[in-house]
Amino acid sequence: MNTQRILTVIDKEWSEVFKNRLVLFMVAFLPIIFTVLPLGILYATAGASSDLSGDVADLPAQFLAQCGGAPPIECLQIFIMNQFLLLFMMMPLIIPVSIAAYSVVGEKTTRSLEPLLATPISTGELLLAKGLAAAVPAVVATWLGYLIFIVGAPLVGAGPAAVASLVSPVWLLAILVVGPLMSVMAVNFAIMVSSRVTDPRVAEQMSAIIIVPVLAVLFGQIGGLIVLNVAFVIGAIVLLLAADAGLVALAVRVFEREAILTRWK
Repeated sequence: MNTQRILTVIDKEWSEVFKNRLVLFMVAFLPIIFTVLPLGILYATAGASSDLSGDVADLPAQFLAQCGGAPPIECLQIFIMNQFLLLFMMMPLIIPVSIAAYSVVGEKTTRSLEPLLATPISTGELLLAKGLAAAVPAVVATWLGYLIFIVGAPLVGAGPAAVASLVSPVWLLAILVVGPLMSVMAVNFAIMVSSRVTDPRVAEQMSAIIIVPVLAVLFGQIGGLIVLNVAFVIGAIVLLLAADAGLVALAVRVFEREAILTRWK
């Protein structure tokens, strides 16, 4: 595998896709929105009455078992922040979809893909470069948003127990491990879709389907059916590793560079 070829393609990808205002919005403003929103809600809860025993008692029993001996207001804050954990996990899914979906079909429409495919770069190197070009900005933006959230939480009134929960094993595994794995999954799915369709907009819309499983988990968590704990996150990591391995192999297999060079019009 030629590292220089991969880096060259990544540089080319970034120089092209970041000219797109939608991509810039996804990378820059989406993490800001997903970070400011929970901080604003935390700020609102900080002014609430400390006598919240009744409200806390209504929370899911599985969550109360994790809350420990934290004061009611902090227990409520932890519950609220856990709802927003999935927002941080969605960022590595949403951000790279636009980049990856454009990576093949977009270049085809601008006729910049054929010269690249005519070079000695292998299909594996090409897809790895395109995948990294889409995933790295998403993961970095997610980690920066998470860091800002950790720093900002105590400034808006989150209690010590609530702040400590942000660096718990559940959050660290979800942000540092599950997030990148989900980004890899989204990127490879989007690249496969992009390589099979002929319209960039269709590629983006179809690639967005990958977000549906995360939305299902989000609604399950809101409804009290799912509690994000260490066991759940580890199970997600195992499933994502298997899914990513299968999608990477499938993406290389379905990418027909000869057909793109000769039959795409």
